[in-house]
Amino acid sequence: MNTKDTIISFAQKTVNEEAKAIANLEHLIDQEFAEAVRTIHDSKGRVIITGIGKSAIIASKIVATMNSTGTPAVFMHAADAIHGDLGNILTNDVVICISKSGNTPEIKVLVPLIKNFNNTLIGITSNKESFLGKEADYVLNAFVEKEACPNNLAPTTSTTAQLVIGDAVAVCLLHLKGFSSKDFAKYHPGGALGKKLYLRVSDITSVNQKPEVASDATINKVIVEMTEKRLGATAVTENNKIIGIITDGDLRRMLTTNTNFDGLTAKDIMSPNPKRIENDAMAVDALDKLEEYGISQLLAEEKGNYAGLLHIHDLMREGIL
Repeated sequence: MNTKDTIISFAQKTVNEEAKAIANLEHLIDQEFAEAVRTIHDSKGRVIITGIGKSAIIASKIVATMNSTGTPAVFMHAADAIHGDLGNILTNDVVICISKSGNTPEIKVLVPLIKNFNNTLIGITSNKESFLGKEADYVLNAFVEKEACPNNLAPTTSTTAQLVIGDAVAVCLLHLKGFSSKDFAKYHPGGALGKKLYLRVSDITSVNQKPEVASDATINKVIVEMTEKRLGATAVTENNKIIGIITDGDLRRMLTTNTNFDGLTAKDIMSPNPKRIENDAMAVDALDKLEEYGISQLLAEEKGNYAGLLHIHDLMREGIL
């Protein structure tokens, strides 16, 4: 077996072993898990998540997931907790402690201190019979038979399992809170993800030029309007109502079928009944329409009146596409 085949074999084995361990977690979700999630949901405080080593890294990621889905959470490193960071824990906070073995020295020191504060303690561990497993008010079982590491030492499968359990808790809380895409947008205002959730067609058409010609406009007028507005098309309107669209393609077709343009008007070369979208629709919905019909421009309406033109390049510029 050559080196590349060996790498592929080890990678596939790792994925397969971790996938089996994750699939097994489904059978470990029980009433205690449900009670723990309900306790977090009903709490008037935050969720403090702590761990040591690789578990601390997983704890930090779960904190990020919870914060982005409407559950206030704070990361507290288990080693730092016993040197002053216990002050992060407030009266109504729920503490989640993550540890594969549940018996590490830092955990054994930290758990009794948390219990002294009378905060609800939830443990995520692979060993329900461990110190953490026995002391926690609720135990979320993240059992894995072995690590993907061939020496069964490096945290691999176990940390993946912890992460999945944390995601399961966060998603359950999301559902209990009725957390919607609009709520999600509040926490993700930046980047392409945020724009997909909050950017509307009107946000684009309001800053774009608004190409528009009357149905009896001359071909010269059409060309000037399209050239000045630089969107590759123009709406054809009557009494501010859209009756057609003229694109660069329409102009090219006109050139191949006509040698004399005298007397031709916008109505003669336009495409009638063009695709359109409401101006307050989401920009991502406009993208769906553009892709569905294989077009580059979409006309926007507001209360039945022409509101503007959106080009697929606008969506590319905004990072939607």
